[in-house]
Amino acid sequence: MDTLALVLTLAVALSTVLLLAEVVVSRSRRPSAGSSPAVHDLYEAAFLNGGPARVTDTALVALYADGRVLIGGPGIISVQRAHAQDPVERAVLEVLSAAPSGSLHAVREAVMHHPAVQEIGDGLAQRGLLVRPAESRPVRRWALIQGVSCFVAFPLSIILTVVQYMSLDDSFDMPVPFVLKMLPAILLGGIGGFVVAASTANRITRAGRRAAQAFRAANAYVLTPPYLVANRGLRALPDPVLQAQLIAAARLHTRTRRSRSGFSGRRSAAYVGGAAGASAFAATTVWCADAGPGHTSCGGGGGGGCGGGSGCGGSGSSCGGSGSSCGGGSSCGGSSGGSSCGSSS
Repeated sequence: MDTLALVLTLAVALSTVLLLAEVVVSRSRRPSAGSSPAVHDLYEAAFLNGGPARVTDTALVALYADGRVLIGGPGIISVQRAHAQDPVERAVLEVLSAAPSGSLHAVREAVMHHPAVQEIGDGLAQRGLLVRPAESRPVRRWALIQGVSCFVAFPLSIILTVVQYMSLDDSFDMPVPFVLKMLPAILLGGIGGFVVAASTANRITRAGRRAAQAFRAANAYVLTPPYLVANRGLRALPDPVLQAQLIAAARLHTRTRRSRSGFSGRRSAAYVGGAAGASAFAATTVWCADAGPGHTSCGGGGGGGCGGGSGCGGSGSSCGGSGSSCGGGSSCGGSSGGSSCGSSS
């Protein structure tokens, strides 16, 4: 038992050290955001605060605010004036032109997967304000496996301790219980694993948080609906009818994703949070950037994700889906710089 406890303790210690070293190395490889990180526009701030969902909601509110689209019950959106002022608004109108039902939920989901929205996250990642999903996924998986393994090891250690004492001869002294020998390794590996997993789940970097906070402070007195949504979320909308429609669409999107993935959780908070800050980004699910530009493909389902292995970018292949493509009104190389649709996170 002593040898087994020693081997297992050394294995957990080595795994923890290597895990922490991998976290340090992966962070050192990220692009530097510089001494004064900043966002370039409202949509970048929205992406930092709530991911593609917040960007889409901001564009929908901007189009609704000046009457270019109408949103009515039960969750139907229609175009009144097909005039776009930026690539994200153009993506909304493009998706709407290919959505005969005008379902707000379907349009919203399609726009979230559109290259014009996805490339905003790519551009932020290139500037060190966000972490690409594929970059943190291996470390997070490793950390979760270690944490769960140590959690399971505790009851197993108790069982082995019972076996240890049942096999003792009365003439021998009582040894130290096996579970006590393993307790330091279990605590070290379990706590270390879960802490690393939690830290890597949040894709926004410290520089990204500072940039989002600076933008929010600089525009604290701008009370137009798009700025309120981008910085504070749908709960900040002054129009209760529009707020109810968008929140219902967000909740429907959340339920749909849960049913597809089999997960339950607190996903809706990222879409409908009132004073949501940068930490809410950890709950968003539809930024599908991969490890780097040119190596990404949109996954995800619903009304308009990019399909399967089709990529956006240098190859010239299209991101299929309900009206979204790497051409026409909104390209993959828009304002955030040469980025592309990503693979499903």
